[in-house]
Amino acid sequence: MPIDFTLSEEQLGLRLQAREFAETVLKGVESAIAPATDPLVRFRLLKPFYQQMVDAGFVSGLVPAENGGNRFSNLEFALACEELARVDVNVPSAILGTGLGLFPIIAAGTPEQRERFFAPFLDGSPALAAIAFTESAGGANFDHPDPRYGVQTFAVQDGDEWVINGSKAYTTNASGWDDGGADLISVVCRIDETKPPEESLAIIVVEKGTPGVEITGIIDTVGHRATNSPVVEFRDVRVPLSNLVGAPGDGLSLTKGSFSWTCSSIGAAAVGKMRAAFELAYDFVKTEKRSGSVPVIEHQNAGYMLADIKTRIEVGRYFAWKAADHFDKTGGLDRELSNMVKIYNSELSVQTVYDAMRLVGVDSYGDRSELGGIMQDVLCFPVYDGGNMGVRRRHLHELLRNPRYDHLAAGENRLSA
Repeated sequence: MPIDFTLSEEQLGLRLQAREFAETVLKGVESAIAPATDPLVRFRLLKPFYQQMVDAGFVSGLVPAENGGNRFSNLEFALACEELARVDVNVPSAILGTGLGLFPIIAAGTPEQRERFFAPFLDGSPALAAIAFTESAGGANFDHPDPRYGVQTFAVQDGDEWVINGSKAYTTNASGWDDGGADLISVVCRIDETKPPEESLAIIVVEKGTPGVEITGIIDTVGHRATNSPVVEFRDVRVPLSNLVGAPGDGLSLTKGSFSWTCSSIGAAAVGKMRAAFELAYDFVKTEKRSGSVPVIEHQNAGYMLADIKTRIEVGRYFAWKAADHFDKTGGLDRELSNMVKIYNSELSVQTVYDAMRLVGVDSYGDRSELGGIMQDVLCFPVYDGGNMGVRRRHLHELLRNPRYDHLAAGENRLSA
């Protein structure tokens, strides 16, 4: 029986729904945020758009059906992300950040934790979740085997509470819409400074309104102009012992699982941005002569570059689908294809948008074209959500060093190690 890449009726319906939503709702994001110079103000301006994503079922699509939601498969989420990110990357990033914050609870939460923590995300409000992962000093070595290094945010037990202290950066969504904090923050921390991450790394949930959570700065990024990137200080933050997700040491696998879940969606978002760049460049070369006698597309070098760009889009799309499907088939345990597609598509998008800019010429570098803004957005993909050099390639290197590594496994829908 041949391999079939035909989308099911439900998958195609989701893709078309996301495309229509992007064209009718997210199309207005850029003009809404453009006048704002303060990154926090730009983020707040996303709230009505985010609410419409809630109304359309995208947030309840992060929560499992058994807990009252309608959780998308990883493949379904990737299909939607391509369409949404093609038009706007900021609102989908807020959804992605919420999914990251909820993932550890989905993977290892108790029934009581699920009922309590999922509630704000099922009542129709524009609830936000975040994962506090990146340390202010960087997150590449979060799993360093020497306990003197790595994560330096600590939670100490005091009676029936955890007391959390530490500093995190790039904690997407953490400030909340009203600066009162996200509805929940999943904090990656250690519960024992003397033990390695395999024994001490943990995820503890901090709910909105908990004293001691302070937003001490907002990082103004080059692209993703309305994405919330705060610095968060945890100062003697007290939460119940029951807010620990899983067991001490589980934070290692839960963190890796969370960021494996995002990979295919980021790979698909990169495809969406490549599509946007292709469409602009294609329209340009068909209509512009640049003081010549024929449209630019009649020149061989322009036609060849367009062919290369379109080929990359197709390759990137099917790689994202494969990685997402493999994540689903392995129950979220895939690490190889997840990391690979995040690396490959994110870096491919930078080259592709650059080539689209080369086709259009100097106008692509100014306000006569949207290509410059697209480039600002795609430059983020290789360095965020687990940077390609500090995190993603290192995880693949670890896998290649594993004596059980099977290089044929991923192509046969098996785990590589």
